[in-house]
Amino acid sequence: MISTRWLEKRKPYWARLESLLNQCGQNGLKSLSRSDLQELSLLYRQTAADLAAIREDRGSLHFSRYVNQLLVRAHNTIYSGHRASPKALLSFFWISYPAAFRRNLKQCLFAVLIFAIAGLVGAVLTYQNPDFKVKLLGPQMVETIDRHQMWTHSIVGIKPLASSAIMTNNMSVGFTTFALGITAGVGTLYMMAFNGLLIGVIGMACWLSGMSLQLWSFVAPHGVLELPAIFIAGGAGFRIAQGLLFPGVLSRRDSLARAGIEAVQLLLGTIPILIIAGLIEAFISPTALAIPLKFSLAASLFVLLNVYLFGLARPPARH
Repeated sequence: MISTRWLEKRKPYWARLESLLNQCGQNGLKSLSRSDLQELSLLYRQTAADLAAIREDRGSLHFSRYVNQLLVRAHNTIYSGHRASPKALLSFFWISYPAAFRRNLKQCLFAVLIFAIAGLVGAVLTYQNPDFKVKLLGPQMVETIDRHQMWTHSIVGIKPLASSAIMTNNMSVGFTTFALGITAGVGTLYMMAFNGLLIGVIGMACWLSGMSLQLWSFVAPHGVLELPAIFIAGGAGFRIAQGLLFPGVLSRRDSLARAGIEAVQLLLGTIPILIIAGLIEAFISPTALAIPLKFSLAASLFVLLNVYLFGLARPPARH
């Protein structure tokens, strides 16, 4: 339990931090001297430690909200002073993004789980009732599969245009999946379930027609990037839902704001992944490249993606 004496001892530091922030709000960050900037940085770190201690005491909820708001202001003030640069962009993708992914791994895995369950349901329904695929895929696509033809042959002749359309569509799916997190996760859940159901139905329909190898040799090269990117976008949507539904000691507004920052980081990192996937889907996946080479490429890309997400972003230890 936090003692009154401890709180009284810490209040002057909070007041000093608030004073510095007010000065920045009125005259900008440049109005602070070098010593003021050093003090601001120190107070920011100390206040973060204070907030962690206060949160352990349910009786100090009022102080927790005040200190959290103060900390958010300090964070925005400090980091608003950083100008965007190629180095900062590289740092985001090399360090910040993989770290953000790992912090939200549970949400991303939940998206994978929903997708997998829906895919299994779609495959079972199609196996038990082959006519079910017509309702979801449409008669034209089903007729193409029944003729043992891939519906992707048209991509080969218009590669640049197809690549642009594929990227636009994939990003649209990712952004929609992310944005629907504001519906308490219901919309994100629907997007993950629908896409999982769709891939399950297509997979089973091709298997029943003896086209599994054709399908998966087409999907594998770009799918090993495209699907994880969609899962991450789903994780971003579920992160928003978590902040909305489970604010903890924070106000719902503050909790949603914090979740939104994490979710946006997750979404931004999927953009280059989807661009690469779109290029592969247009220029490599539908071609007559040897099937073993396609699967080899897919395996290599999958390994590289996992090394990037799980093996990098280890910031240097601070002494």
